[in-house]
Amino acid sequence: MSVTIKSEKEIEYMRDAGKILAQVHEQLSEIIEPGITTMEITKKGEEFIRNAGAYPSFKGYEGYPEAICVSINDEVVHGIPCEEHRLFEGDIVSLDAGVEYKGYQSDAARTYGVGKIDEESERLIRVTRESFFKGIEYARAGNHLYDISRAIQKHAESQGFSIVRDLCGHGIGKVVHEEPAIPNFKPWFKRGIKLVPGMTLAIEPMVNAGTRKVWILDDDWTVITRDGKKSAHYENTILVTENDPEILSL
Repeated sequence: MSVTIKSEKEIEYMRDAGKILAQVHEQLSEIIEPGITTMEITKKGEEFIRNAGAYPSFKGYEGYPEAICVSINDEVVHGIPCEEHRLFEGDIVSLDAGVEYKGYQSDAARTYGVGKIDEESERLIRVTRESFFKGIEYARAGNHLYDISRAIQKHAESQGFSIVRDLCGHGIGKVVHEEPAIPNFKPWFKRGIKLVPGMTLAIEPMVNAGTRKVWILDDDWTVITRDGKKSAHYENTILVTENDPEILSL
């Protein structure tokens, strides 16, 4: 396994990419409302990214056609935007986006409620976000990678939800997906690599209201829950330091 350690200059570029991506998510959060189409969301997202002098990392990545992954309700990740899909009152929608700036990447995801949502959906979104922050408490030099994984799993499952095991977080840098793979559950009898300063990681809990099992649709991208229950996603790009991790996409 080859894990890249970033220089101060590389970290600065990734900070810049992260700031742009945080602004993109902030701007997108303001247009989430009943009636908007998923295509309108991705077009706005791409416009925001390009106006900031950056490039939408996901567009064309391994054939993915749009700038923003837009996943509704039981869609876990990688939903493909289209003109026919509209958001309705009570939906939840996950937006996953990547930004490339001066050759370096940032990756972040958020789940939003559309209009007024039920209490269980609100709790799912909240617990997913909390799971991320529980995980990164362990993202510091000297700890092991799966310390993060264990903390994410423990919090989500303690709240009665399940963790998706077929998808994971990842290293990030000059490309969107680098080593190491970062599961959101702790593999049996493994600790993972030791964390050192300069590692940049995309930590991304994907939490389901029901079963952890998923399907991939015929479009070869959209991942859905097998039982049709809702799923939420929360992700940031972080930097490992000697002390607390630095979140580059907030």
